[in-house]
Amino acid sequence: MEEPLCTMPETPKFLEHRSSKSPGVLPRQDREEILGRGLESDPLNGACTTRVNTKTETKMRMKWMLTTLMVIAMATLTGAAAHGQDSGAKAKAAGPRVETDAGLSGYATFNKASSGNGTLQTPSNSYGGLIELRQIRSNWFGYEMAVNDNLAAQKYVPNPGACLLACANPPTSMSADAVEFTIDYIVSHQMGKLRPFAVGGAGFFITVPASTPYGNNTVVRGAYVAGGGLDYSISDHLGIRLQYRETFYKAPNNSSIYPATGVLTTTGEPMGGVFYRF
Repeated sequence: MEEPLCTMPETPKFLEHRSSKSPGVLPRQDREEILGRGLESDPLNGACTTRVNTKTETKMRMKWMLTTLMVIAMATLTGAAAHGQDSGAKAKAAGPRVETDAGLSGYATFNKASSGNGTLQTPSNSYGGLIELRQIRSNWFGYEMAVNDNLAAQKYVPNPGACLLACANPPTSMSADAVEFTIDYIVSHQMGKLRPFAVGGAGFFITVPASTPYGNNTVVRGAYVAGGGLDYSISDHLGIRLQYRETFYKAPNNSSIYPATGVLTTTGEPMGGVFYRF
């Protein structure tokens, strides 16, 4: 479906719609009365701004991913050269070493807007924290349990040019909290003080919105995680962890008066923190 041009269309003929959860929200015939604003808050103008913001966020996400890959590659090459000097006899004498650690990281979120079924949904970018309990049993086998939490405010407006039954709904914004639980598989390789790794897993993405005049829904979605990073050991027990993760899930329909977009969306999470090895 083609995206609408960022020009002023003719005033659409609004369809009558009443939400079962919000019977007090009734459409009015005059378009400006429905939205409670003039041209400045027109959903089409918001869609144009959203589209520009989405392109900017995509460029930022790609920048973070490329930066992470470059740091990992440079550190890996440096670590491989240093590690090759003293790995011979020690590697043969020592058997497989099981490593268990707990990590704490802070991160930024870069969210993707979605549209479908008459709804244009725009989540806000924010900040959050991640806790990991990880065990590495070999280069090819490691696993972790991870929990992260961040703010996840949402904005809903009728999708310009394809609003369907949502045409008469007022723009709605709500604050929300997002919690993610995943169990992940890890592939890694120890090179001196460095351990580059790749991570992939599955779990749940839960959004809990604050109350609004129009009603809201707590939504639980299945989620998939993929990413990679680098561990640097400062000592036998303490280290620094840098990584980038991308979470894939179906956009949550937290608003009671807007239908779910039904679209797969993503959240990019560049992060950095520390870990403690037991």
